[in-house]
Amino acid sequence: MTIYPKIFLLLGSLFLLSACSNRMTLNKLQDNIKSKLAEQPGDFAVAFKDLSTGETILINEQQYFHAASTMKTPVMIEVYKQAAAGAFSLNDSFVLKNEFKSIVDSSVFSLKASDDSEKELYQHLGEKRSLYNLVYEMIIRSSNLATNMVIELVNARQVTQTMRQLGASHIQVLRGVEDSKAFDKGFNNVTTAGDLQVIFEKMATGEIVDSASSQAMINILLNQQFNEIIPARLPSTVKVAHKTGNIMHVQHDSGIVFLPDGRKYVLVLLSKNLQKEDQAIKAMAEVSEMIYKYVSNRDK
Repeated sequence: MTIYPKIFLLLGSLFLLSACSNRMTLNKLQDNIKSKLAEQPGDFAVAFKDLSTGETILINEQQYFHAASTMKTPVMIEVYKQAAAGAFSLNDSFVLKNEFKSIVDSSVFSLKASDDSEKELYQHLGEKRSLYNLVYEMIIRSSNLATNMVIELVNARQVTQTMRQLGASHIQVLRGVEDSKAFDKGFNNVTTAGDLQVIFEKMATGEIVDSASSQAMINILLNQQFNEIIPARLPSTVKVAHKTGNIMHVQHDSGIVFLPDGRKYVLVLLSKNLQKEDQAIKAMAEVSEMIYKYVSNRDK
């Protein structure tokens, strides 16, 4: 009669051993991420930080990438910083225009609506829009027209200086969008995964300008309209405040992931030299899913 408790004890031990051996570790997760991204031709960087535990994964986090539209998050940060200092109000209105000066020689250039992901503003040139509206369109629809107007207001150099003050030592914002003369000379906005992680962590913890400004920026980022990477394979109950970026052979996503139980983490996924962009986007979305499953299952 005493054999049964021993059998149950043995089975319980085997089950516990199996569960432990199958449980994902941070190192195993990192190896799986590297393997997944290695399947795609191109260069990738990953920066992940769980804000509840401090667990971190960094892969090529100091490698430089063309920032593409990820630089619009630093620009938004500068807007809120200057607004808090009294330089202007987010309710101030500005006349929509499509003439900007190259940083190379101050020659005038214009943007094409056909090359912009947000086209409606071009139909309202000469009309006024609030600064908040311009920032909102710059982030959620990645409006290049709004971006250039905002950068002209806050000054690209000030954006970079603020990034340094926040501890992001590599992000560099030199110019607005579609300044072809600057592009031809190699004057480009650049970033690293590590720097984007720094600014999103500070935003998530209410340390950019103040807690109210940080939350206001998060609220804008939560309305992001381009969701092919970080949020793509996550449950609808998971909210992501993020900013994407893409140009030819480049696909980025970066932001804060909010779990239903209140936990949150920062995730940055950058890529360049892509040969099969659709497949790379899918792989990066799968990496996001892998990280979510690790975080959500860790304490189970």
